[in-house]
Amino acid sequence: MLSRLLCLALLTPTAFNAFAAQNDIERITTTASRSEVNADPLPLVISSITNAQLELIAPTHIEQVLKQVAGANIQHGNGQEYLPALRSPVLSGAGACGGILTAEDGIPLRAAGFCNINELFEAHTEMAQRVEVLKGPGSALYGSNAVHGVINVITPDTTYDESLLDVDLGSYGYSRFKLRSGKDLGNQGIGINASVTRDTGYRDDESVDQEKLNVRHRYTHDDLAITTGLTYTHLDQQTAGFIEGFESYKDDEIAQQNFDPDAFRKARSFRLWSKVQWQTAKDTFTITPYLRSQSMTFFKHFLPGTPLEENSQNGVGVQSLWQHAYTNTLTINLGLDSEYTRAEFLQYQDQPTQGSAFLVATVPQGKHYDYDVTSTLLAPFISLDWQWQQLAISLGARFEQLNYDYTNNMLAGRTDENGNECGFGGCRYSRPPSSENTFTNTSPKLGLSYQLSADHYLYANLSRGYRAPQAAELYQLERAQQVADLESETADNLEFGFKGQYQQLHYVFSAYAMNKENVIFRDSDFFTINDGQTQHRGIELELDYQLTESLQLAFAASHAEHTYDYDQVLSGININGNDIDTAPRNIANFQANWQVTNNTLVAIEWHHVSDYFTDPENLHSYDGHDLINLRGAWQLTEQLKLTAQINNLTDAAYAERADYTSFTGDRYFPGRPRNIMFSASYAW
Repeated sequence: MLSRLLCLALLTPTAFNAFAAQNDIERITTTASRSEVNADPLPLVISSITNAQLELIAPTHIEQVLKQVAGANIQHGNGQEYLPALRSPVLSGAGACGGILTAEDGIPLRAAGFCNINELFEAHTEMAQRVEVLKGPGSALYGSNAVHGVINVITPDTTYDESLLDVDLGSYGYSRFKLRSGKDLGNQGIGINASVTRDTGYRDDESVDQEKLNVRHRYTHDDLAITTGLTYTHLDQQTAGFIEGFESYKDDEIAQQNFDPDAFRKARSFRLWSKVQWQTAKDTFTITPYLRSQSMTFFKHFLPGTPLEENSQNGVGVQSLWQHAYTNTLTINLGLDSEYTRAEFLQYQDQPTQGSAFLVATVPQGKHYDYDVTSTLLAPFISLDWQWQQLAISLGARFEQLNYDYTNNMLAGRTDENGNECGFGGCRYSRPPSSENTFTNTSPKLGLSYQLSADHYLYANLSRGYRAPQAAELYQLERAQQVADLESETADNLEFGFKGQYQQLHYVFSAYAMNKENVIFRDSDFFTINDGQTQHRGIELELDYQLTESLQLAFAASHAEHTYDYDQVLSGININGNDIDTAPRNIANFQANWQVTNNTLVAIEWHHVSDYFTDPENLHSYDGHDLINLRGAWQLTEQLKLTAQINNLTDAAYAERADYTSFTGDRYFPGRPRNIMFSASYAW
């Protein structure tokens, strides 16, 4: 059977010439400056997953894309859920998602202060033009939440005369239909980009129903260009939770079971934006107003009492940027970003908590939280780009003020919804009284880039990142805590590296050292505090090598140490100096793409994750894993392409995520066994 699959896998998704051409063109990015520029001379690192790579991967989840970026480590949970890492340990907790800013077409997916750890499922990665990853807090364009970097999903310009119809069929009831179509009307055009996914899943009682739609309109006249985009996403997911027991993911029967069959997530998102750009000989003015709306209903199967959460955010914002070429060597960038958001949050449970006699604190029936928050954000920024012979200097700063106006719609304090005190141990949940909270931050940036020769650059970067406390950290309190007195997390980052092109080899080497202060976490008393400190040290290497006319190689690897840098005693152990849990030191991804004939391409991918600790005390660990994926494509005609891929070729037993808690012990999200997907794509 495997040999037959290997033969079928000689059919893969993209013309190999698209890979060969990558070494002959500039690496263009829009994430760094909100306009198209060459990434190599910039004094920061931006990794880009191109359209050719995305077609080759045919991703069913964002994790498959970002594993090709050095320093990224996305742990797939179940369905479309995940936990992210970018030059960081894997982030978890109520506000940890604030460590990485996610965006689509440069518009943040969520308002500052209202992140969701799984929010990238609201971006149309399945049909993106490319995905760009800015590493570290390197740009004055980005403020709160861009501590470890920015992940920006860029959708295609569908406003020209081209169309695509694609059908994907895979193991475990997976199917996906994709449609792209556009119409060029001269100085304007319109187009759509749509996908529908159905996945009955590998595990019992799990499934994903998901629909995504992009609509785009283009208008140009003389020096004026207006691009308008709309994104709508809908997710209806039946979720399978953790399996428990040491190395239980190695047991096929346990790995396939779902011990939380009632768990689900229903989510909807809508974004509308219009980018207006006016350009003269020395000036470019860009203004992008946008409207954003999200809602989600979520069964919290991992909490006692399994409460239901309902949340929503609705808001508007404006991004603006003025770029002025003062001289041939000096450019001034000046802008103002602003947002207004209204968010609502409700958590409740209809039934009494089972087994509550064994809980340290009582989880009452009824409402736990009911509040709304109005937030306003103002963020002016400035940067100067100066070229002096071979040296480019970028100096910038961003000031940001984020204000929360919080209204508690229940009785304040640690009671049930009727004001009654709970029994043994008191109530688990505590609600602060209505209040206002304001956070102000300033982040300076200094970048240097020295052109060693025509195609080689040495760069250095000194920057500060920050994130304001998220609303969940401020207003969803537990136990005896009445108010969370929190400050913004800050991160000071120093990095340097080399970038460039040597014949057919493109390379990026970077080394960084980041210190974070005021790290927000929940302590052993279940108080949300932020006196934590952590250190982050790492080196990264990305290579893209056209070895021969028919063989292209790509390599992305990182070695990093993420450690606690403050005193905290857990289970009698001071964790100061310990590795942060879920922070593998070594991650590597290797790909080889072989053009067998003019119409046939074979690709193989190896992904390595080293062992890591699963608890702060460093007493429990996961061994890591190695995965091999095989892909192939056959261009039958100019319009018709057949593709196939085998994921987890060796059928390795592994965990997408490994974790340890004192309540459950070792627990895992098991990875899927060997699985296949076939596709047919017709373009006209």
